Amino acid sequence: IRDLGEAKVFLGMEISRGENGEVKLSQQRYIEELLQRHQLADAKPRSTPLPPGSKVLPAGDGETELVDSTEYRTLIGELNYLAMSTRPDIAQAMSVLARFMGKPSKTHMGLALGVLRYLAGTKELGLRFGGAGELKLEGYSDSDWAGDPATRRSTTGYVFLLGGAAISWNSQLQRTVAASSVEAEYQATAAAVCEALWLRKLAGDFDLCSDTIGIWMDSQGALSLGNNPITSVRSKHIDVQHHLVRERVARGEVALSYCSTEDMVADILTKALGEIKFKKFRNGMGVMA
Repeated sequence: IRDLGEAKVFLGMEISRGENGEVKLSQQRYIEELLQRHQLADAKPRSTPLPPGSKVLPAGDGETELVDSTEYRTLIGELNYLAMSTRPDIAQAMSVLARFMGKPSKTHMGLALGVLRYLAGTKELGLRFGGAGELKLEGYSDSDWAGDPATRRSTTGYVFLLGGAAISWNSQLQRTVAASSVEAEYQATAAAVCEALWLRKLAGDFDLCSDTIGIWMDSQGALSLGNNPITSVRSKHIDVQHHLVRERVARGEVALSYCSTEDMVADILTKALGEIKFKKFRNGMGVMA
């Protein structure tokens, strides 16, 4: 087998190396192709994927449904590839818009094209992994309690960082309706712990780290439930499966710590944020030029 040298492109992801040893994964060429395909090459860029605070609803009375939803489904699929590869900053928007693949309306199509307009102004961004320093694996877990107006289910968001950039992230509706914000946060923490256990094993296989993985959260109530083996009438309604968090904390496989909401990077994966907070948490995930 010939040595073809250092990889430059892999599965559509462009790989570049900075002067200080940083490695950047981006998909600028792919984004430019999407903009050309959807006649948005010269579109006015947006500052965020979705309007701040937006609540996207199913097509209601008086709304015009798309006669042919093929174009919408195609666009969502194309954007989802970005959201899962190198652009976690659009993961929350895609999680929301993918819920309407069955009966999309013109409003949904407009929002999806708005995500593409956001990418038009940020096509050079990608995941930038630092070249120096300790490779520390840590995560952030958050939720948006009852944030879906149609079902009142909460949204789980978590992200794990290694070398200053995201290596795993998730934004999705929870399977059950949470009776309180603490329960919603605890469900999100349970999902993050499951991911942390898998990443811990994977990292050990690569000799990266096998120590306790820290998970930051901004709910004092959920933090207390995870760290203290107590049960009360206020917490019995939480499903037993979520108490795997306590077991893994007791084993020393994960460690839960508190951080303020202003520093909660995973907040970008739970709701549509304003421009200032969105850019702060986008940088926190290592999505940079």
